[in-house]
Amino acid sequence: MRNLRSYRPAIIAGALLAAGGGSVAAHHGWAWTSPEPFTLTGTVTEIYIGNPHVTLEVQTEEGLWHVDLAPLIRTTEAGFTQNSVSVGESVTLYGHRSTMPELAMKAVRVVVNGITYDVYADRTAPFD
Repeated sequence: MRNLRSYRPAIIAGALLAAGGGSVAAHHGWAWTSPEPFTLTGTVTEIYIGNPHVTLEVQTEEGLWHVDLAPLIRTTEAGFTQNSVSVGESVTLYGHRSTMPELAMKAVRVVVNGITYDVYADRTAPFD
């Protein structure tokens, strides 16, 4: 029988994954979003173009929203890059809001300055 100390690194790693994995899992995929179509218009306060997902922070009368777009490669292939929007610009986002009481959504379409970016083109039917 192995000594319990030999399992210690695996036990610690598992505990760390379990403790921190909840917030990552909460926004992975679509399970955290409502099936109902949702539209949000507001002012961009922060932009992140990178992995795992492009994100925007958008200020509305309701508060500050966190918006997940598609993964970096899919978002840029849709034409949305760091030059597509600037802090302070108005943006309209189409997608699905969080089922939790947080101000968060996952966008399938971004419209800024009259230009439409379908970052999840296969999911835009409810908005056409």
